[in-house]
Amino acid sequence: MMRVEEESPSWLIPLLRANYFVPCSIHADSNKSECNMFCLDCSSSSFCSYCLSNHKNHRVLQIRRSSYHNVVRVNEIQKYIDISCVQTYIINSARIVFLNERPQPRIGKGVTNTCEICCRSLLDSFRFCSLGCKLGGMKRGNQSLSFSLKGKHGREYQGEAESDEATTPTKIRKTCAFNRLMNGLSISTVKSDYFSGDQWSSSSGDESGFNLSPGTPTIYNHRNSSRRKGVPHRAPF
Repeated sequence: MMRVEEESPSWLIPLLRANYFVPCSIHADSNKSECNMFCLDCSSSSFCSYCLSNHKNHRVLQIRRSSYHNVVRVNEIQKYIDISCVQTYIINSARIVFLNERPQPRIGKGVTNTCEICCRSLLDSFRFCSLGCKLGGMKRGNQSLSFSLKGKHGREYQGEAESDEATTPTKIRKTCAFNRLMNGLSISTVKSDYFSGDQWSSSSGDESGFNLSPGTPTIYNHRNSSRRKGVPHRAPF
């Protein structure tokens, strides 16, 4: 039993054993006062949404109900414990995991894999149907099971920050590439030409390889341009 307590957080057993979807003893007269919240920091009992003000900056999970069983969303619980080997399900477009075991009295035909604790039919890649069944497997002395998140101890509060840090190198590379592009454009523009008074003049030196000065305009002879053609004369016979 000592090893199970070491491999599982202290709030896991209270989370599984708490009584959910009962009227809140404090806000019983209010609408939607059913207890469907659990605080991982307090680890006491379930509470309703009106009691959230007493758990500010705490890690709070919302418990949901599916087929009269308590479930929690995977994206919420997997930040705090390792849920590997536990089968997950998609309900209402959200992936969830069941809290406690769900015994199946009759196993369907063709089932090749069942939960090691309650014998519920599972997919081949899973061993347990719920968090409670995985805990039961640990109590049996299975050394390969653990609820600990490897390499993430003491970082439960940084779930969102970790995702931001993971994308930081990509953001830096994109920013540096953009800055180099803009610097290259500005340098080439400065080297190519600059505006002075009312005329464009080429830059001193030809390092840039560009010459944007206008070409020499064609010189017109105004006397020839204003001269009118005379009457054509016929050649003599």
